[in-house]
Amino acid sequence: MARPLSRQELHNLAMNIVGKELEKKGFEFLAVNSTLGRHPQFVCIDVKNTNYFVLVKAVLYPDNPHNYDMIWMETFKQHAIKQNAKIFYAGVGLQNAEDPTKPVLLNQEYTLEFAGLQPVELSLN
Repeated sequence: MARPLSRQELHNLAMNIVGKELEKKGFEFLAVNSTLGRHPQFVCIDVKNTNYFVLVKAVLYPDNPHNYDMIWMETFKQHAIKQNAKIFYAGVGLQNAEDPTKPVLLNQEYTLEFAGLQPVELSLN
């Protein structure tokens, strides 16, 4: 019988999805941190050597993966500015493919909602 994915496993799944997107877009990884609750998950550079912090969040149905905590993000923006980095937010929506009210299960189909890498404006509010 399949078991529900743990929070760390859901996070790792989201990280794999975002990591593939970053590779496809030609980013080079400088650091990867898959520890749940540690940010950023990816530190990378583009072809112009611009630094990027990528914040990955696995979000379960019915929550919206495109929303993030604005107050927390303001704090993180200060860190990015000090490090001369830009920020991408990558919310990864996951749900059980057969019944969205049930958890995502190990080795079972799931539905993905991922709008790609969302740039976060660095101006402080």
